[in-house]
Amino acid sequence: MENIFKIEEFLEKYSYSKDIIEINNINIKNLSDIYEDYISYRHSYENQANFIANILRSEGTIHSVKSRIKEPERLIEKIIRKTQDRKIKYGNDFEFTINNYKNEINDLIGIRVIHIFKEQWEDIHDFIINTWKIIEITANVRDGDNTEIFDDLGIEVRSRASGYRSVHYLVEFYPTSQKVIAEIQVRTIFEEGYGEIDHILRYSHNDIPNILKSNLLLFNRIAGSADEMASLISRFSKEWSEKELEYKLLLKEKDKEIEKLKRI
Repeated sequence: MENIFKIEEFLEKYSYSKDIIEINNINIKNLSDIYEDYISYRHSYENQANFIANILRSEGTIHSVKSRIKEPERLIEKIIRKTQDRKIKYGNDFEFTINNYKNEINDLIGIRVIHIFKEQWEDIHDFIINTWKIIEITANVRDGDNTEIFDDLGIEVRSRASGYRSVHYLVEFYPTSQKVIAEIQVRTIFEEGYGEIDHILRYSHNDIPNILKSNLLLFNRIAGSADEMASLISRFSKEWSEKELEYKLLLKEKDKEIEKLKRI
């Protein structure tokens, strides 16, 4: 799509949106205005996303950082999809406009933070909350996951039937006089692999076939076990290194005692 919003082309691609537009009496002119307004800010958002990503890369426990801004089509699709929710929240007269969409849609700027070992999350969490003003933190977990660490920190926990795991932060900052909100997602490298495959399948099928659902849940359990195994290996490696150092110090002390005895 070009800089001008074309509703006919949009509805060909997102045909399910047509019924939502009619049911919620969504103003097409508002959608067009938002589309064009967002494109005018796109370059600025890209710079801000890169700025946040580079700050995060300075935290040593982070393996890698990805940044993106929302595609214009996806923004319009989400606005249509979220209209009913906002009408319930604010009243039936609510409508998305160029004056409110930046505050209502909080993932225009998206940052993905990947770490290797589960226990590294705590250092990354501390870095984020000490760097930006936090609007909201949500821990997405699978049924049965241990949520004690999130409960202790007062973090909202949402159980996902799909098994999706990731901690999401909404942060705000002022690169100019205008407030900017960004979403930072933090997950392990194994959670990232599962999340990417789950995302692809859910966007490829209106309704995921049962055979795919069952295999996705199996894959989720494998990814969760891989996380636990990685942490176990990390602990073993640390303990082994500590024991090895302790053994070397003992050998050094023994050699010193032998040298003393030789001089007697």
